Amino acid sequence: MSRVYNFSAGPAVLPEEVLREAAEEMLDYRGTGMSVMEMSHRSKAYDTIIREAEADLRDLMKIPDNYRVLFLQGGASQQFAMIPMNLMKNRVADYIVTGQWAKKAWQEAGIYGRANKIASSEDETFSYIPDCSDLPVSEEADYVYICENNTIYGTKFKTLPDTKGKPLVADVSSCFLSEPVDVSRYALIYGGVQKNIGPAGVVIVIIREDLITEEVLPGTPTMLKYKIHADNGSLYNTPPAYGIYICGKVFKWLKKQGGLEAMKEHNEKKAKILYDFLDESRLFHGTVRKEDRSLMNVPFVTGNEELDAKFVKEAKEAGFENLKGHRSVGGMRASIYNAMPMEGVEKLVEFMKKFEAENA
Repeated sequence: MSRVYNFSAGPAVLPEEVLREAAEEMLDYRGTGMSVMEMSHRSKAYDTIIREAEADLRDLMKIPDNYRVLFLQGGASQQFAMIPMNLMKNRVADYIVTGQWAKKAWQEAGIYGRANKIASSEDETFSYIPDCSDLPVSEEADYVYICENNTIYGTKFKTLPDTKGKPLVADVSSCFLSEPVDVSRYALIYGGVQKNIGPAGVVIVIIREDLITEEVLPGTPTMLKYKIHADNGSLYNTPPAYGIYICGKVFKWLKKQGGLEAMKEHNEKKAKILYDFLDESRLFHGTVRKEDRSLMNVPFVTGNEELDAKFVKEAKEAGFENLKGHRSVGGMRASIYNAMPMEGVEKLVEFMKKFEAENA
């Protein structure tokens, strides 16, 4: 069976080259006589895997020396609690709510202290990014929180908010490694890897060293302390070993493609093909304000629910998988992460044109 074009929002498409390489190493990883799945996380072979993965990620993102890279479990959703537990010293934090995941993070933070919603785009179904140039940042806030790319709604912060000197915390799950990033502008960046980097089960946290302290909220479990993981090189307990191994392969693949500058260029070209069609189509239209469009997640609708359902069904039959929009918004969504080939987007647009001709 040939591979389909997988437009899933996550777990999502991975580079074919990476999958083939992992398949070749499945039974015997580089002469060890065992699979990485069976390997002790304390072994010399695995130590090399995790160290190389970190080194390649640091290289790709140009991560400054005063930041630590942690490979953790629990997905991005566990960070909704871990962040306030570790960073909410004054029990106050400011949240910019631009989608479902930012909203969940804000609600979770409210368990641990005062979580202020200082900006939101919920009034228009999260279809835009609010103006964040002059926010009512609380004087006592420990940090300002954003979800930088909104997977469900297809919006992206093109300009980081002015946090008025407060540490910026960002969930970058669905735009991780899609373009260059100035890590020094953030206090903490994190993301679940299952959208743009690897298989589900790993979350990567990049955190400034001065924020890793013993001083956490009372009752914080040992496993949810950044310091424990930082002091133990992400090996305090058994990490999601195989997932990290695949992430490491994806980092090497990205370097081979020319790094994040090259990725950004590639992603812009890819997204332009789809957005240009949506802008001129008589049947389909995008749901996001133009200046806030994501390069990774493209939601669109026909305006008719029955027609949307028909499109999703026929697209699936034609080899285009997972185009159904998130249940909270309906319609369609094409997630076109790094590993989605240009050809996948071109073929999708070709199919959309044909569908339009038959149904408009």
